Amino acid sequence: MLWLLIIIAIVAAAYVFRVQLLSKVLGQDETRVRRMLDRRKGDRR
Repeated sequence: MLWLLIIIAIVAAAYVFRVQLLSKVLGQDETRVRRMLDRRKGDRR
């Protein structure tokens, strides 16, 4: 049961810090990653 709460906390933190995490992983600037995510958000209708 405890491991489930830990996994949920990790997923929530990854979602909150997704721009910073993606910019580090991809080696891109944070503004560029944010624009990429915003563009994808607009594609979904």
